[in-house]
Amino acid sequence: MNLSSAQLKLFQQTPTPFYAYDLNLLTQTLESLTQEANKYNYIVHYAVKANSNEKILRTVKKFGLGADCVSGNEVKRAIACGFEPNHIAFAGVGKTDNDIRFAVEQNIFSLNVESIQEIEVINEIAKSLNKTANIALRINPDVNAKTLLYITTGLEENKFGINIWE
Repeated sequence: MNLSSAQLKLFQQTPTPFYAYDLNLLTQTLESLTQEANKYNYIVHYAVKANSNEKILRTVKKFGLGADCVSGNEVKRAIACGFEPNHIAFAGVGKTDNDIRFAVEQNIFSLNVESIQEIEVINEIAKSLNKTANIALRINPDVNAKTLLYITTGLEENKFGINIWE
């Protein structure tokens, strides 16, 4: 980012932490992204955990992206910033019953499930609300990607996703 001397002086006088975003660059990136996604009829979801700043989320939403959330608060934030519930995917391993209930009440696009037990909880909550929840399954392929031991997610012992045998 090229700063004028006035901008640089302002930044130097501003207490930290301070975050400056280049909305022109973000807009150019989103234009390019949506142009490419549209060629293949892809639906793109922005990872809210990357940056939940309201201005950023509202800008992302203007370009038709959905929201990928990993917590109930991220789902609430996405809705508050204008994302339609049917454009919100809710992933993550730590969903509480209250998070699930809220997501089902809002009719979000998808709850991404990690286990058979999570499916059972979602089903019970949806039944209690007289609703049907949309889910997507995260399958654990039990494949060794030969990455660093501490970052592997695809082996059965990593406990990410539903095992194929289940």
